[in-house]
Amino acid sequence: MGIGVLTLLIGLVALHGEHGSTRFWAGILQNSTFFLLVTLASTFFIGATTLAHGGWQIAFRRVPEAISMAVPVLGGLLFIVLMIIVFGGKDHIYHWVNAEHVKHDRILSWKSAFLSKGFFTTATIITIGLWAFFTVKLRNMSLQEDTWDLSAESGRRILWRNTVWCGGFTVIFALSVGSTTPWLWLMSIDAHWFSTMYSWYTFASTWVSGLSLIALFVIYLKKKGYLSFVNEEHIHDLGKFMFAFSIFWAYLWFSQYMLIWYANMPEETEYFQPRVWGEWRPIFFVNLIINFILPLLLLMKRDTKRNYTSVTYIAILIIFGHWLDFFQMVMPGTVKELNFPWYELGLGLGFVGVIIFVVLNQLAKAPLVPKNHPYLKESIVHHT
Repeated sequence: MGIGVLTLLIGLVALHGEHGSTRFWAGILQNSTFFLLVTLASTFFIGATTLAHGGWQIAFRRVPEAISMAVPVLGGLLFIVLMIIVFGGKDHIYHWVNAEHVKHDRILSWKSAFLSKGFFTTATIITIGLWAFFTVKLRNMSLQEDTWDLSAESGRRILWRNTVWCGGFTVIFALSVGSTTPWLWLMSIDAHWFSTMYSWYTFASTWVSGLSLIALFVIYLKKKGYLSFVNEEHIHDLGKFMFAFSIFWAYLWFSQYMLIWYANMPEETEYFQPRVWGEWRPIFFVNLIINFILPLLLLMKRDTKRNYTSVTYIAILIIFGHWLDFFQMVMPGTVKELNFPWYELGLGLGFVGVIIFVVLNQLAKAPLVPKNHPYLKESIVHHT
């Protein structure tokens, strides 16, 4: 956190002028959006596994619960950043906030009902508010269940209540992360461009990063002597998720690029021009190597997915790789030119510090095992 604050202060002094201001706000936008969605992936992990009636993850369920509690904190920070950009006239980030510019731009005029300060603000408040509400609700429900009596009736009540609330969150998640939210916060940076796969692509990037973050905290706690029910079987399953969704991300990466490349329409290719054929070309292909080729080769072997050290290093690689993915999603449309990302990396470490602080604080507040969950035994005897 100290590195992040220091980087922010240095950025205020070093990044001056219109170009410096653009990089200053673009760096904050990139990091706050990425890390919020990564921590939100833990809430989705709880929701998805609950709806699937999965029992294997119950032994470490409190870890994604603790990670998810960073959502209200990071959501509040991102909201402040977005409001400053939108109402502070930062049209070098979002071109559509300049009303005069919109009047003389036919494409932006057509999108003005959607890309407007009022709609943007309302959608952002509702989205972050619902994310925070469901995250806190699921966490409080889990802690409350520790005080219940262990009986068949209470077990059925736990499963039914969790299914209902997780179902509600999953709908909200699909309508936001899987649809409108990435369009507003990220794709509108390049407001003339459009892609129906963009939200899924964003989801895949932050989802596999969120799974990697869960694995890091589980392994850390295991190494410290906690989570006695967790073993290499659970780590193996987390590794399989990291492996599978790295391939899923690559599938979306290729599908989005291939269709646009094949059609070769100017209104679609303008997004990829600076990234593939401009000075951002190295980042574009390094992104593919780190986020697809390396996880594919490293996680293909069964033994690698069951090795704590290997999974730790690969998880760090995946998180950094998708941070780099967000870097090339935001910067070419704002800063335009490629610079060494000292400022963006420094801010990223600050956000990592915030997440570590919130998660460890939450882990210290409650037992690490939900002792009354009816699927706990299934998790203890889990074998792959």
